[in-house]
Amino acid sequence: MGYTCFDVSESDGIAHVVLSRPDELNTMIPAFWSELPQIVDELSDSGRVRVIVISSTGRHFSAGMDLSVFGGDALGSADAETGRVRANLRLNVRHLQRAFTALEEARIPVLAAIQGGCVGGAVDMVTAADCRYATADAWFCIQEINIGMTADVGTLQRLPKLIPDGVAREYAYTGRRLPAARARELGLVNEVFDDHESMLAGVMEIAGEIASRSPLAVHGTKEAILFARDHSVADALEYIAVWQTGMFQPADMLESFRARAEGRDPVYDDLLEVRRGL
Repeated sequence: MGYTCFDVSESDGIAHVVLSRPDELNTMIPAFWSELPQIVDELSDSGRVRVIVISSTGRHFSAGMDLSVFGGDALGSADAETGRVRANLRLNVRHLQRAFTALEEARIPVLAAIQGGCVGGAVDMVTAADCRYATADAWFCIQEINIGMTADVGTLQRLPKLIPDGVAREYAYTGRRLPAARARELGLVNEVFDDHESMLAGVMEIAGEIASRSPLAVHGTKEAILFARDHSVADALEYIAVWQTGMFQPADMLESFRARAEGRDPVYDDLLEVRRGL
């Protein structure tokens, strides 16, 4: 299927989702917000891939949200009653938020490979990924504050849980650029690469390692980490205990032991397809 904003390919259990509008700095036009969750949901539900890599094209990863998102009939008729217009605005913001929450809700890890500028909505997007990697020339900017608005699609909710709270506030309040090297020091990105080519090679190698592991164990690990982020230790321990009661079965562990004894790589079944609405 063709997309306006993305190219999608699959190989060896890895789905590669590429922002494909480099001449427009990969700005997030209206189609972006529908296509991204559609792609991620389908890949996650299919069970045929085990990790998603999101990368981009051109000088910059993304210049963020395109103003056309707020144009036309997005909020309803201009002469409509104010409360109804504002109710539509809330639903529109929730629609935008869901595009990135889809990355968290995916059963499989999502790795973001970032080059050049990662601006505004692009920061919202990559903070929802499981891991981030960057080129040496990459930089991050919470651009919303520079244009007189409060970021509302995920950065302010996720970034303070990825880097120190006070540092997140500083960049959110000032709109200054966060260079890749500093982002690496803070833990926002896992690794910094010399250039785009070496970054993609490195991220694909990591994705390959993830794809070689038990998909069910990786799924459970992501679930447990996300739950622990937003809950107490006691609640998170109870959650993983309940998860293991239902989802921990010996087949993958036995395959791991057999493969080690036989000197081969383990072979694990894919996750089952999820059929929504049934």
